[in-house]
Amino acid sequence: MTPDKMIIADKIQLLGYQKIEGKIECLTGLRIGGGTEVIEIGGLDNTILKHPVTGEPYIPGSSLKGKMRSLLELYLDKVGKGGVVHTYSSENCGFNCEICRLFGVGGAEGSPFGAGRLIVRDANIESINGQQPWERNLTMTEIKWENVINRIKGTAERPRQMERVPAGTFFKFRIDYRMFSVKEKEGQEDNGNGDTKLFEWVLKGLKLIELDTLGGSGSRGYGRVSFGTVTVTDIDGKERTVNIGNDITIKKTV
Repeated sequence: MTPDKMIIADKIQLLGYQKIEGKIECLTGLRIGGGTEVIEIGGLDNTILKHPVTGEPYIPGSSLKGKMRSLLELYLDKVGKGGVVHTYSSENCGFNCEICRLFGVGGAEGSPFGAGRLIVRDANIESINGQQPWERNLTMTEIKWENVINRIKGTAERPRQMERVPAGTFFKFRIDYRMFSVKEKEGQEDNGNGDTKLFEWVLKGLKLIELDTLGGSGSRGYGRVSFGTVTVTDIDGKERTVNIGNDITIKKTV
């Protein structure tokens, strides 16, 4: 694509924000690894991420956003040959690339549609099986023993301990969605209509996580979560509720 035909935004104006708030329920144990600088004798070598001051487990916004992006890239057929992740290209993306507009373009200066729309906040723990663990001095994590099965001998080898958040844990989450009015060069200003239509993909991204997993070891039963009913606040402050499991559909694509 020659420079004179590149897609360039003539005007990008921030109009305001939409907001999604709700809870993440762990239906099975959830593991988001934290790493350990020093492994003590008898200590865990597979710990989870915890707040450095309170010691409470939390879900980083980067983990939620990253899983949403990877699943949407697969669903929207944006993954390249050999499993190469999607990157912006003026030749292939066009002005309405869902992935690039939602999640942003590296080195956003010069982006044809401005900064990424999604701001995904860290999700803090709220309760475990209906109780506030910090008030009852309850354990907030569980230790699960795992091993490797020698499929020829049928024996268990290399046992290891895995720390995870137990089923029944709830985290409070929030996603803010930037709304821009974008005017294409030699085109018409969309007054936010483009971003209004794009917002539905955020809800579909949450639905895909429900159908898939969050965190590590998903193929071994970890990381099944539910977002339940979330509250969506539009740019004018009007609220509506959406049940991610029942109201959002994922259709077969070909």
